[in-house]
Amino acid sequence: MKIAIVCYPTYGGSGVVATELGISLASRGHEVHFVSYKQPVRLQSLTGNIHFHEVHVPKYPLFHFQPYELALSSLLVEMVKLHQIELLHVHYAIPHAYAAYMAKQMLKESGIEIPVVTTLHGSDITLVGSHPFYKPAVTFSINNSDVVTAVSKDLRSDTFSFFNVHKEIHVVPNFINVDRYDKIRLNCERTAVAKPNEVIVTHVSNFRPVKRVMDVVETFARIRAEMPAKLMMVGDGPDRLTAESRCHELGISDDVVFYGKTNEVSKILCYSDLMLLPSQTESFGLAALEAMVAATPVISSNTGGLPEVNIHGETGYLTNVGDVELMAKLAITLLSDKELLVKLKQQAYTHACSFDVEKIVPKYEELYQKVLR
Repeated sequence: MKIAIVCYPTYGGSGVVATELGISLASRGHEVHFVSYKQPVRLQSLTGNIHFHEVHVPKYPLFHFQPYELALSSLLVEMVKLHQIELLHVHYAIPHAYAAYMAKQMLKESGIEIPVVTTLHGSDITLVGSHPFYKPAVTFSINNSDVVTAVSKDLRSDTFSFFNVHKEIHVVPNFINVDRYDKIRLNCERTAVAKPNEVIVTHVSNFRPVKRVMDVVETFARIRAEMPAKLMMVGDGPDRLTAESRCHELGISDDVVFYGKTNEVSKILCYSDLMLLPSQTESFGLAALEAMVAATPVISSNTGGLPEVNIHGETGYLTNVGDVELMAKLAITLLSDKELLVKLKQQAYTHACSFDVEKIVPKYEELYQKVLR
């Protein structure tokens, strides 16, 4: 198949999953064309049957905001004709599914039928889509897609709750490349970041308020009061400076490392004993899955799609949003019991393997084949 994948090129979950999906599809013999305003961060090289097409938005003084959707839909029309693209897979309802619909209608006038598969990742539904201003456009884009998927059962439920959707929504969860993480774990030297007697706690996010980074700091302060420990803070965003300031106030700065944005997340996770993910909401929780495949248990909030990934008492623990005391108590209990920690590490890894790329990508291929028929 010749497939165009439209996605955001950033570190966010939707961009990462879309890129990894395309790479996997290419390895399975399909021709994949990525479309975005810059090359996705996870797309390291363009070889063989992987291609990238940049969306250029001409600057017109007439427009206060440049028309990205118009430029994207026009490029999609050109691509489909030039490369004989058979299917568009767009990640995010707005603006990608909306632009794909416009491209579909323009191509129809040339006698070309192009199916559109739309994958919903979360904030396009829970944040952008639920805003009254965008609601009609999101509803229209979903209902006019040929196939719609969501990354969790919870997100599918939210979509039906927020919008008047009459399309079937298939749940295809996010995935992980188990093979790649296994190779990293073989060369994992935790002494590079901590002393032998120190436990390593990690948090990975974009440091937005919804991630509740301050809960991570407060929880770690309680852990640090009970045992030697290090906190690895991976990512960047608006709450980073506030978190650093709070670490100074609590006197734990020497035991906290802020990495910022990095491509070494998998290496940091392989060092870790525990991941903290106290988010206000998560449509899926890709960070939790990345931790688990690195054999790192997770203590997370019990919101959104997280309970579908992090199984309470098996791969880690779930707590109510904002319950720092319980999160710290569970962390201290787990990190103090080496036998229990080893058990949960193995169980976390085993569960993560059920989300391996080789098990999930065929689900997308089945949907592609169905819509093309």
